[in-house]
Amino acid sequence: MGLFDKLAGWLGLKKKEVHVLCLGLDNSGKTTIINKLKPSNAQSQDIVPTIGFSIEKFKTSSLSFTVFDMSGQGRYRNLWEHYYKEGQAIIFVIDSSDKLRMVVAKEELDTLLNHPDIKHRRLPILFFANKMDLRDAISSVKVSQLLSLENIKDKPWHI
Repeated sequence: MGLFDKLAGWLGLKKKEVHVLCLGLDNSGKTTIINKLKPSNAQSQDIVPTIGFSIEKFKTSSLSFTVFDMSGQGRYRNLWEHYYKEGQAIIFVIDSSDKLRMVVAKEELDTLLNHPDIKHRRLPILFFANKMDLRDAISSVKVSQLLSLENIKDKPWHI
């Protein structure tokens, strides 16, 4: 089973065509993660910060993914909500080595989860604790605690 099929399993997706929102603070690694999920011949060699958003489409044996890679820069985060209605799943990327901005990530997550277009929907969420290979990274258990993920009771989630 390919990585996208595993992702679909983690997110509990059973549909054939899925719209996924990839969200998180700037420099958390959203674009890099999406790039690594592409077939090797379609991967970009140079990753640059996303301005606004980009759309990537992937196909696996059983699923067709449309991934909305949303910029995490402060001035663009208010644009996220324009895509909530279309989203059927969320990948929330966290830079696990950026302890100083973990509070900001939690605030953005809380804003996301309380938005009317998200709050009452059972959207699956994959929390991607990125950059675990860095020396100052904190564990996924600690990331989960700092983001209070245990309080998310109405949505399936995985970290």
